[in-house]
Amino acid sequence: MKICVLVKEVPDAAVEKRIDASTGRMDRNGEKNLNPYDTHAIEAAMQIKEGGVIPVEEIVAVTMGPESAVRALHKAVSLGADRSLHLTDAALAGSDVAATGYALAKALEREAPDLVLLGQQSDDGECYTIGAVVADHLRMPSLTQVIQMDVADGGLRCERQAEYGYDTVQVELPAVISVGDAINEPRYPSLKAIMGAKRRPLETLASGDVGIDVALVGVDGSRVSCGEFHAPPAKAAGQIIEDEDTNETVEQIVAWLDERKLI
Repeated sequence: MKICVLVKEVPDAAVEKRIDASTGRMDRNGEKNLNPYDTHAIEAAMQIKEGGVIPVEEIVAVTMGPESAVRALHKAVSLGADRSLHLTDAALAGSDVAATGYALAKALEREAPDLVLLGQQSDDGECYTIGAVVADHLRMPSLTQVIQMDVADGGLRCERQAEYGYDTVQVELPAVISVGDAINEPRYPSLKAIMGAKRRPLETLASGDVGIDVALVGVDGSRVSCGEFHAPPAKAAGQIIEDEDTNETVEQIVAWLDERKLI
């Protein structure tokens, strides 16, 4: 079995998210990291490999992004991936979900994986649908929000979260599965794995290398265009009541609530 794990470079959680007014896209300057939801997908792949029920030939981390996305691939390799593939090309910049899913599917066709795993969403755009888009292009079955996955009967028996409870689904391979963050607790990479990640095989490919029609990607090839963005109005500062005299403080709070007919 070959497992491909889709990963993404996203702004670090500590970085304030903002839109670049000139492009209508997220400003990705500043510190970046591997999408934390994707670490659960890598861990799920590792658990299948270490479980030994079915032989796993290799785990391949795959991303689409600028040159800096290499660091996310190094992190993925330090967490257990055997090698990585970086799809990067100026023609891909500004792709929406549909265009991104198409491009990733073309890269995955070249790998011919038995299983494609990814996190439930990205930490920046918070899109839950990229797995379904990729699966549609690859003509593979797709599941989302999977919180348990076991190799059984030549495929995978998966439990997934739904609005009404849980579904148990038997999936034949090949398949595309988005795992929820409740599926596992990702391991911490060892110092040896971190130091050795940059020496693992990393293949860099452009659009033409995987047969991408550039008319279907990038800003011009995307079906979604963003208009103007406006920051929400600033909130008025709240009233601070110092607790010097408890009785007086309580009276002030009660009066404030009563004035607004909240009591």
